[in-house]
Amino acid sequence: MKSTRAAAIILLVAAQAAHAQSNYPSRPLRIVAPSAAGSAADTLARTIAPLLSERLGQPVVVDTRPGAGSILGTEIVAKSAPDGHTLLIGLPALAINPSVYRTMPYDGLRDFVGITHAINQPNLFVVHPSLPAKSARELIALAKARPGELAFASSGLGTSSHLGIELFLLMTRTRMLHVPYKGPAPGLIDLMAGRVSLMAPSTIAALPHVRTGRLRAIGVTTAKRVASLPDIPTVAEGGAPGYEAVSWFGLNAPAGTPKEVIARLHKETVAILSAPEVRERFAADGAEIVASTPQEFDNYIRAEAVKWSKVVKSAGIKPE
Repeated sequence: MKSTRAAAIILLVAAQAAHAQSNYPSRPLRIVAPSAAGSAADTLARTIAPLLSERLGQPVVVDTRPGAGSILGTEIVAKSAPDGHTLLIGLPALAINPSVYRTMPYDGLRDFVGITHAINQPNLFVVHPSLPAKSARELIALAKARPGELAFASSGLGTSSHLGIELFLLMTRTRMLHVPYKGPAPGLIDLMAGRVSLMAPSTIAALPHVRTGRLRAIGVTTAKRVASLPDIPTVAEGGAPGYEAVSWFGLNAPAGTPKEVIARLHKETVAILSAPEVRERFAADGAEIVASTPQEFDNYIRAEAVKWSKVVKSAGIKPE
């Protein structure tokens, strides 16, 4: 009797899963980008949304929700129905925030499931042109000569632009003053005005200002030079051997989303990322397409959480 009942339950679950897959998507999708308009997360969302709409046969709307170090937008997705109709652009804060904030309205590792690790985006160390530092090595020497006097901007407490520089300071045994902003744009504005000395935003955000000469690029944060930016050395080769800090972005869904729905989203998103025109678009901004499996993305986020928790602790960043 028990075995018959168990078999019936298994068949019912299988039938429900098949039904969910065959009827998915049943309405428009929403992709939440939990950072400022024009950021790498927002750019990724707006690149894949129209192409995903074509492949799924439903409208795909981008909902840009910056605030509180990406917590506001991420919370929306964490508390959404796990049916594949509300998705998240996952970004480093998903792994970093648990080490920075005392209380969180969601668990970045438990409450989400990966769809695909979409891209790796280098950050770019940029300085005001008046700063007498044209390389990471010269920046280190200047910081040692003026300990604690130089100020660096970030997109907010615990963001990759913040912790990337904290890692640099730890490795080079230098000190600077951290000035957090609400997103990359206001930090870049103050950097171009000379109110702060250094910032490490994404290449997407920084390159336009480098190309106009309003900022000077002194290093990319990847382990190797970026193919589309061959003249810009890495921070590691410029004076901090072994340094690497990559911003990553992907697509996530609320935990509990049916595996069949995750599989469909993974298939369609990877196909989009594999298109030559999409690869070329991101390569122009220095980004690298990854297009991982869902499990690979989940494992990557967990590894990132371990890495950055050590930096938060070593740098003495106080949880809020």
